[in-house]
Amino acid sequence: MARQKTATARPANRPRSRPLKGEDTEVKHVVETQGLSASQARELVRRYGNDWRKIEEAAKTYKSDD
Repeated sequence: MARQKTATARPANRPRSRPLKGEDTEVKHVVETQGLSASQARELVRRYGNDWRKIEEAAKTYKSDD
C-alpha cells in the first residue's frame, strides 16, 4: 500500500522555522571545532544531521574555499 500524505505533513523542500532539539548545541560544536561561521555550521548540521564524519569533510571544503 502506498502512503498517503496528510494535510499536516510539512513539504519536504520547505526549511524548518525552528531548530530541532539539540541542533543549536551541535551547531555550536561545529563552530568551535571546525572554525566555521554559525550559518555555515547550521547548514552542515541540517544537511548531514549527526553524521560527524560527513560534517568534518564538508567543513574542510568550506575552509579550502576561503
